[in-house]
Amino acid sequence: MTIRMGVVMDPIESIKPYKDSTFAMLLEAQRREWEVFYITLSDLTIQDGRAHANTTRLNLFDDNDKWFEKGETRQLPLDELDTLLMRKDPPFDMEYIYATYILQLAHEAGCLVVNDPSSLRDANEKLYTNWFPQCCAPSLVSRNTSDIKAFMQIHDEIILKPLGGMGGVSIFRTKKGDLNTNVIIETLTNNGETFCMAQRYIPEISQGDKRILIIDGEPVPYALARIPAVGEHRGNLAAGGRAEGIALTERDLWICDQLSVALKNKGLLFVGIDVIGDYLTEVNVTSPTCIRELDKLYNLNIAGLLMDSIEKRMDTNQ
Repeated sequence: MTIRMGVVMDPIESIKPYKDSTFAMLLEAQRREWEVFYITLSDLTIQDGRAHANTTRLNLFDDNDKWFEKGETRQLPLDELDTLLMRKDPPFDMEYIYATYILQLAHEAGCLVVNDPSSLRDANEKLYTNWFPQCCAPSLVSRNTSDIKAFMQIHDEIILKPLGGMGGVSIFRTKKGDLNTNVIIETLTNNGETFCMAQRYIPEISQGDKRILIIDGEPVPYALARIPAVGEHRGNLAAGGRAEGIALTERDLWICDQLSVALKNKGLLFVGIDVIGDYLTEVNVTSPTCIRELDKLYNLNIAGLLMDSIEKRMDTNQ
């Protein structure tokens, strides 16, 4: 039986196919002769308690100049699909949350949504690290200036970041005596109205912010270390970092093991954790990346591993 797979993503016209992980998944699904249905957030609807979407069929090409052709567009009830990938990039805002409620209806009606919509809401990519404190450097979540300053007095140099962004946007490094600290805190907390996260600065960032991909609880054996540019504290590729492949260390594998059962139980089949030095810093569940880079470096097929896992889950749920 041919598998019918939907994918909710950002506009396909805007992606960079040579590095886009969702595109790698689409190519793998096409290779398996699955039926692929392309959906954007604005295509989603609820009609009389049933999730629907305007879906478009795609023909895909592994070509940086022409990577897709659009075919037929028609509206479908999402529960008529076998599986659906939720790959919309952050920001993790109310529109994103509303979308997860729509997908929840489809999930409960029998369509396997990856990742589980309720877990996308529960496992905020910054906050969810707090469920695994044994893996993390000291951290604080607050919107109170005095709390953040007290944390900085203890740890001297800290990273401050918002709870809903991606790609290194609005991540600040500050320390005792920095005259910019007050304005950084005011900006991130919207003058005390918005929560942010503070983490003790980890100097091993100079060796890279490692992205480790975990598929149904099992880590890919290699990570992509995103190494900051000179004068930069962010390793994100979107912030100018350069990428190097690296084998997982014993500590990396231990961290993955600490998360494995929880991720599987929450239906988080495809996760990208960030590790700096010996410490877990983020658990990325919305649209983890780095598939294409790791595939190229190590001759892997990470999207294939994910599709295998999805097929197993579907067999188990039948």
